[in-house]
Amino acid sequence: MAQGVVKTYDPNSGNGIVVIDSDKTEVYIKAGSLKGSIFRTLRQGQRINFDINEEENLKVIANVKIGQGGY
Repeated sequence: MAQGVVKTYDPNSGNGIVVIDSDKTEVYIKAGSLKGSIFRTLRQGQRINFDINEEENLKVIANVKIGQGGY
């Protein structure tokens, strides 16, 4: 599981970008990435835990959880 900070998030489209703490690379939030999580939306600067999947040569987040406590 990776940890990072939300750089951008558009609640209308469900798309955004997260910066990974370990190496500062950017991974994408795509529509539906929050499905099954406790989140309905994300805000800039919010810390989250997530898995990274590769889809169509892009790294995207999945299994989003709160940045602390593993929820």
